[in-house]
Amino acid sequence: MKTFDVIVVGSGIAGLSYALGIGRKGHRVAIITKKNRAESSTNYAQGGIASVTSQTDDFELHVKDTLTAGDGLCNEDVVRAIISDAPSRIQELIELGVDFTHLDDGRVSLHREGGHSKRRILHVKDLTGAAIEAALLDAVAACENIEVLEHHMAIDLITFEKLRRKGMSMGPTANRVVGLYVLDSQNGEVETFGARVVMLATGGVGQVYQYSTNPDIATGDGIAMAYRAGAEVRNMEFIQFHPTSLFTYTNERFLISEAVRGEGAILRNLQGEAFMSRYDERKDLAPRDIVARAIDSEMKKSGAQHLWLDITDQSEESLRHRFPHIFDELLKQGVNMAKDKIPVVPACHYLCGGVKTDLQARTSIEGLLACGEVACTGLHGANRLASNSLLEACVLARDGVQTTLDLLDKQKATAHKLPDWLDGDMRDPDERVVLSHNLDELKRTMWDYVGIVRTTKRLRRAKTRVANLQQEITEYYWNFKVDMSLLELRNLIQVAELIIDCALQRKESRGLHYTLDFPDRLPTAEDSATQLHASMKSGSLMKQ
Repeated sequence: MKTFDVIVVGSGIAGLSYALGIGRKGHRVAIITKKNRAESSTNYAQGGIASVTSQTDDFELHVKDTLTAGDGLCNEDVVRAIISDAPSRIQELIELGVDFTHLDDGRVSLHREGGHSKRRILHVKDLTGAAIEAALLDAVAACENIEVLEHHMAIDLITFEKLRRKGMSMGPTANRVVGLYVLDSQNGEVETFGARVVMLATGGVGQVYQYSTNPDIATGDGIAMAYRAGAEVRNMEFIQFHPTSLFTYTNERFLISEAVRGEGAILRNLQGEAFMSRYDERKDLAPRDIVARAIDSEMKKSGAQHLWLDITDQSEESLRHRFPHIFDELLKQGVNMAKDKIPVVPACHYLCGGVKTDLQARTSIEGLLACGEVACTGLHGANRLASNSLLEACVLARDGVQTTLDLLDKQKATAHKLPDWLDGDMRDPDERVVLSHNLDELKRTMWDYVGIVRTTKRLRRAKTRVANLQQEITEYYWNFKVDMSLLELRNLIQVAELIIDCALQRKESRGLHYTLDFPDRLPTAEDSATQLHASMKSGSLMKQ
């Protein structure tokens, strides 16, 4: 059994920022990451981080834009707290070495994206996430109190409640997290980790859909683990589909940053018509949910497999300077964005729901924190305003550090003897094909029935199919030795169930949830929460 003061699951901006804050306070921290330490959604973030930095902008405008995009479900107190803290968090990133792009006159370069009334997106060309990730990884490497465990995947949380169910007396103490089981994917062994605090910073759920801009690691691990441990999960129906991913004849989807539209790109149908004026007065700079539905509508009316994103009125020199990564990636696909229109389609991009937390990153289970896309703070509401996500991660990570220091002071170091993991039978290689087939079925089901436009009938069909997959994966989980593909599929099926259940609860169309059966908004907005504790069958303490 390995013991740390704090364990962080995930190595994106949320997890690294938080780990750095704890490690610099002298506490022992382990960062658990499924692949190599740089593989995270942060690393793929092109656009940037939103913050009021211009004299022509102000906090009230940023608040208003966020509330408008959130379609009545944002927590205004949370919105104001995060937005007002933005300049301080930007300064921290600069001090870590993030070199945001500047104009020739020395002013910081600011992009504008859909839903923003002003230019306020700080960026490092079109590779902002990679620049932030690199700076944080350098700082983490220099902190002797932080240990990074690559190729390790968290399986399940260990809580007092689960220990009690196994007949282990933990006294009168309220339920709290005391550790987790972790798979070392390189040697296939499951290890037991003890910790006084666990921070979930595992990112989103993009791989539950057939087409996604997310990396392969975005399999909803943190949300599934938290739910199985009994934490409150909410607003899972609000899946943001990015309007403009590059269309290819494979399942691969390369993100074309919203900043391209912010710099003047126009969406056109296959007849060359600029159609966005029919859907919103903001045209191509409308919020993402509106643009994604407009593209979906145009494609269904015409039967087209894609539409066009057109920025050919600008020079190649200018586009290469503003979007060097996007320009080069498109060239690899035979598209010169200065001369050719870009074929685009929507793809799953961001989850606005997740594990419910407060502004201090606390979940409903003591000792369990969540930060970043895995968490639902109330900032995004029913639809995330572009580039608010990196900001949220920075602010919640900083506030989560103080929460953790308080918890560590309160919970003095005690060594709870945690039970070892008992694995199932050795796996049968002949049956591993079941996992790939089930994953393909899950992705297609979610894309076809729980996509941009929904109906109750489609959601119920999806629920039936996913329930069958849940039964199959549960049987498989109990009968075979675990590996990463099995664990990821188990988590994806769990989050798919949560998405569908939350979607069925919402009898209206709001933000990212649009249903033909309830096309209007209700007078008042309410969160959709799945508060039931998962059964021991799917959220076991240990296999046996």
